[in-house]
Formats: sequence, structure tokens, C-alpha cells
Amino acid sequence: MTAFNFSVFAKGGPVLWLLVMLGAVALVIFIERALFLHRGQIRSTEFLSGIKNLLEKDRLMEALTVCEETPGPVAAVVKAGLRNSTADEAALRFAVQEAALAELPGLERRIGSLSAIAQIAPLLGLLGTLLGMIRTFWLFNQGGNYATPVVLSEGVWVALIAAATGLMVAIPTHLARHFLSGRVRALVHDMEWVSNELMRFLLNKERGPAGGDK
Repeated sequence: MTAFNFSVFAKGGPVLWLLVMLGAVALVIFIERALFLHRGQIRSTEFLSGIKNLLEKDRLMEALTVCEETPGPVAAVVKAGLRNSTADEAALRFAVQEAALAELPGLERRIGSLSAIAQIAPLLGLLGTLLGMIRTFWLFNQGGNYATPVVLSEGVWVALIAAATGLMVAIPTHLARHFLSGRVRALVHDMEWVSNELMRFLLNKERGPAGGDK
């Protein structure tokens, strides 16, 4: 049994190179977004515990410094809460929610581009398939009774390779988008949990022992 020769992809026609370019763009976007979201993922429980310990010792500036030096949206939300730690509940909640909303566009950036690539790739593959079949019938008409299978196979190659390449680009891109969306949802969950815990802690601290939890 002979090994598969990848040089057959050179027969895919012009649509093939568009698909290859889309695949390369999707790969670059995925790597950049995966690294960005990985840097933003921190141990939220440990981070918040450290901030609480500093606040219990009235070391607000040091807590703010820790937030400045910690990457990611969770630290940004905590920093917004600390800057409004003496405000009333409504103002504190607004500041934290505003900080969280400001972080969302950065988390979701370019994930929509992966969705677009995943949707466009199969359509380009279908376009290549149709162009290949058109070429096949054109060659058949040109050859008349002398059209050979070798000549006709050129259009069939274009059709099959374009369809296969479109799916080869679309399927991993769909998976990449789902993976990144899951990472974004995890970060959003962390932001929501940290903001609620921080507000509860700050409000109880302002009220004093009598207003705290029993």
C-alpha cells in the first residue's frame, strides 16, 4: 500500500489557497487568544484571601499594589472595588459591575472572527466543489468523444480537495472557538464570584462587628 502523497492538494485550485490562508489566520488567532486568556486566569480564591488579609490589617495601598501587579480581569475588578471601598453599597456595586463590563470586550475579542472563519470555510469548500464540477463538464464538452478520464479527473480533484479542505479548516476552528468561549465563561464566573465576595467583605467591614455575619 503506497503512502498518501500530500502533493495532491496542489490540485485543489485557487479556492484551496484561500482556505489555507483562513486556516493560518484561525491558528494565529487561537494561539494569541489562548495565551491571553491563560495569562488572565489566576487562583481567584487564593488571590482574594490575600487581599482580605491585607484589608484586615488596614493595608489598603498594599492591596491596591497587589492588584496592579496581578494580570487579568479578576484583579481589575478587585481593584475597582478597593478604590470604592468606603462608598455605599449602590456605588460600590456600580463600580465593580462597571469594571467587569469594561473587561468583557477584551476577553471576547477576536473570538467572533473564529466563528466567521468556521462558517465561511465550508462555503468556500462548496464553491471549490462547484468550480471543479464546472471545469469537469467544460473539459468534457471540449473533448467531445475523445475526452479521457485523465483530463476529466482534473476537475474532480478540484471539487473533492476543496470540499475536504473546507471541512478540515472549519472543524478545528469550531472546536477552537468552543474552547476559548469556555475559558471566557470561566473568567466571567470568577469575576462574578470575586466581586460578590469582595462586596460582602467590604460592607461587613464598614458596618463593624455588629453588622457582620454571626
